[in-house]
Amino acid sequence: MRKILLYTGLLALIISSASCNRELRRIEKSNDLEKKLAYADKMYEKKKYQMAQTLYEEMIPIFKGTDKFEGLYYKYAYCSFYLKDYTQAAFHFKNYLEALPSSPRAMEIDYQQAYCYYKLSPKVPLDQTNSMKAIAAMQTFINTYPNSDKAAEANVVIDLLRRKLEQKEYNAAELYYNLGHYKAAGVSFKSLMRAYPDSDKSDSYKYMAIKSYYLYAKNSVYYKQKERYETVLTEYLEFSDRYPTSKLKPDAEKYFTLAKNNIKSLENEQNKEKSNQ
Repeated sequence: MRKILLYTGLLALIISSASCNRELRRIEKSNDLEKKLAYADKMYEKKKYQMAQTLYEEMIPIFKGTDKFEGLYYKYAYCSFYLKDYTQAAFHFKNYLEALPSSPRAMEIDYQQAYCYYKLSPKVPLDQTNSMKAIAAMQTFINTYPNSDKAAEANVVIDLLRRKLEQKEYNAAELYYNLGHYKAAGVSFKSLMRAYPDSDKSDSYKYMAIKSYYLYAKNSVYYKQKERYETVLTEYLEFSDRYPTSKLKPDAEKYFTLAKNNIKSLENEQNKEKSNQ
């Protein structure tokens, strides 16, 4: 019985699709532009966005400059959005704003353009150009429409994207550390802390910078070690000043003490060498 119902449903769907395609071809051949536009709107309301998009695209150059262009292009842009073609949707939302900057829908479209970049934001390991575009576009939206109901949502999107960028930068710094590239790791962790000072992991980034600089100094040639251990001291003092209550402070202090002791040992050795000369 279930198979019969399934086949019946599929058959009905095929017949309906064939009927729609025939009607679409008939409408496409029609010279009645008003009828064609009405049919496109009908398909749009029925959420048959591919069909609506096909017809709207044909009529854009015809209705451009008329009072019907705005509504037509508005729905045309949304067809791409609902079809999840966010690259094309962002392009059309941008064109809409450029062509109709005074439209009462400008605020909505401005947000939608930024939201498309957000939807195009890829997984953490991949190139984050669209994430940065989305952050910039959302911030511009907030600056332009600070009292909009969408401003709070735009801030949430920015926070989500910044976390993604933060994670990507952390992964890069961690990779440097794991590969033993301690100078690059120290620079990267320090940069990460400065870029995301409000992160709940900010103190851990600073701690990892201290640890990385310590290992960089320890593995350096003899005559460079003192200078590089001094960097560890400086980094720790900054850590202590910025994060006085951090749970990582005792661990950071260990590297401070080790670096200070190593500097003393180096100075003692240098003094012995001078006295023996």
